[in-house]
Amino acid sequence: MVSLLILLTATFGMIHLIPGDPVAAALGPSASPPLVAQRTHELGLDRPILTQYWSYLHDVVTLHFGESITTESSVSTLILQRFPNTLRLAVPAFILVVVLALPIGLLTAVRTRGGRGRTTRRAFVGLTGLLNSIPDYVLATLLSVIFVVGLKALPAAGDQGLRSYVLPVIALVVGPAASLSRIVRVEALKVLDTEYIRAARARRLPMLLRYGRHVLPNMVTASLTYGSLILSGLIAGTVLVENVFGWPGVGTVISQAVVQKDYPTIQGVLLVLGATVLFMNLVVDLVLGLLDPRSRVGEL
Repeated sequence: MVSLLILLTATFGMIHLIPGDPVAAALGPSASPPLVAQRTHELGLDRPILTQYWSYLHDVVTLHFGESITTESSVSTLILQRFPNTLRLAVPAFILVVVLALPIGLLTAVRTRGGRGRTTRRAFVGLTGLLNSIPDYVLATLLSVIFVVGLKALPAAGDQGLRSYVLPVIALVVGPAASLSRIVRVEALKVLDTEYIRAARARRLPMLLRYGRHVLPNMVTASLTYGSLILSGLIAGTVLVENVFGWPGVGTVISQAVVQKDYPTIQGVLLVLGATVLFMNLVVDLVLGLLDPRSRVGEL
């Protein structure tokens, strides 16, 4: 709740901390003073700051994010039209990150535990470090050049069916999956070095039972905690990748709004993206509570 209040206050303060008159900046130098004054009044920016803040909180609760300065259209309607498209990229990408990182990190930990597999460890650390260092938009551009311009194998832009998902999702998944797999490996090595895992090996339990029942549940809680932090970067990456591939989500909306200095639109989109990150972190916390009852409040 506190995080949400901070997010609301930050997005509200954004339009007031910008130097100069945001309405005049958005309308351009050719806008007449009466037009600027009219739009300022329509947006309620000429009222006392506390009145504006209270009105802003009320509008957010009722899902009304005001009107665009440049197009005079409803920001809420625009977000409702575009945000589902962003989720259609971000959610599969996050699921794929987890699905890839958990087994890769676990298998690498098994191969490198106890100082074994130095070559495997070096290759894993080097490759994941390289992949994690490539910015999302750079990878998206490279994929576009190779598979769109060069091979002409996939659509260049827009939502043209399942094939349009391939390149944006890959661009979103590679870096976070590499980062999370490194974390999974570290956590798995800690679990593999515990007494109960040594006991499981001594009892000659089947490998699938040993790793599936004893190792995976005990390492996944810490890994998912880090994974929730990676999610924030994934949401930000979605905004950038959408612009590379012309995906009809909120990423292209906020980019156009920044160019046009359309601050109510920027304000609304940032608020929705921030609230989404907070909600996903809450979901991860609930999942952690189900996987590890010791993490629940009152049961420690």
